[in-house]
Amino acid sequence: MSPVFTTEQHLSDVLQSFDENANPRLTRVLRSLVTHLHAFVVETGLTREEWMTGIEFLTATGHMTDDHRQEFILLSDTLGVSMLVEMVNQDPSDGATEPTVLGPFYVPGAPERAMGESIAPEGSGGEEVVISGMVLTTDGQPLSDAILDVWQVTPDGLYDVQDAAIEPMSHRGIFRTGDDGRFALRSTVPVDYQIPTDGPVGAMLRATGRASWRPAHTHFMVSHPGYKTVITHVFDAASTHLETDAVFGVRDSLAVDFSSGATFFDFVLDLVE
Repeated sequence: MSPVFTTEQHLSDVLQSFDENANPRLTRVLRSLVTHLHAFVVETGLTREEWMTGIEFLTATGHMTDDHRQEFILLSDTLGVSMLVEMVNQDPSDGATEPTVLGPFYVPGAPERAMGESIAPEGSGGEEVVISGMVLTTDGQPLSDAILDVWQVTPDGLYDVQDAAIEPMSHRGIFRTGDDGRFALRSTVPVDYQIPTDGPVGAMLRATGRASWRPAHTHFMVSHPGYKTVITHVFDAASTHLETDAVFGVRDSLAVDFSSGATFFDFVLDLVE
């Protein structure tokens, strides 16, 4: 009788099927993915029914994704992978602004706005806040003409792409720093909000007793030639959800006081290596 074909032999056959000469980086990534995926199946003793449930979950996630909603990004966020990718890629030096997740509601092509202009349309409601500060190098030098792409939820706790009744590009804008590296913009005080829970990601959170709230924040993507682009948030330090952020994006260094109607935050960029 021939010996039983083992899971280790099976893994070896799969790994060898990838031709590293075709695309070395892709082969490396896929071999690592396959190795960890096989180990997961063996470690958990995954059943056929559980594997099919996983396939159905990913299928539903794809069906929920469209031009206005990215359920796969939401899944990545809630599993902590999006935050981990930013940590690995940004790896900020001491003093540089810490990154956090892009989130599923970023929309490119926001309107460029003048210094001090509001990203909130008239009649949006909510309490107005002025957000200002500087964009600096790690040695404290101001960066002129740095670009700040800014977005946040409306006072109703929704992004513009979530509700057709909200004016397109509401609470979005692109700003540039002046010669002194300073920026200023007006918005409404950000509010806590729930991530979408009507899809497969929401079902996963409920099934595992997970929170679905995000603490109040304003998104920033800050860039300048020769420096690492930082994707980050400025959080309201008064939010009750800082310790239970559904996407694991909170960092102490990013929490500020929004209570006075004016808040200040300096962004510090790392040089591209």
